Amino acid sequence: MSDAELTATSLTAEKIQSWLVERVAHYAMIPAEEIEFDVPLANYGLDSVYAFALCGDIEDTLGLLVEPILLWDVDTVAALTTHLTEMAAA
Repeated sequence: MSDAELTATSLTAEKIQSWLVERVAHYAMIPAEEIEFDVPLANYGLDSVYAFALCGDIEDTLGLLVEPILLWDVDTVAALTTHLTEMAAA
């Protein structure tokens, strides 16, 4: 999913999840098809450096302000999708 397709008014759970899968796959250097929604992000080798980078991507692309520590509390694609969808709706 291109960043242009993600605007503040179009942030659906499906779009957020698709975008997250692509970003996690990019950082983990594996095909997006191998990303499972309920697997902790740390299982894909995403450490604190990647957490900071992903949070920056979330802010830059989705326009949602998040703290990097969020990825330790909300540590799966599914949980992060839910959290970001709720933030976008607020």
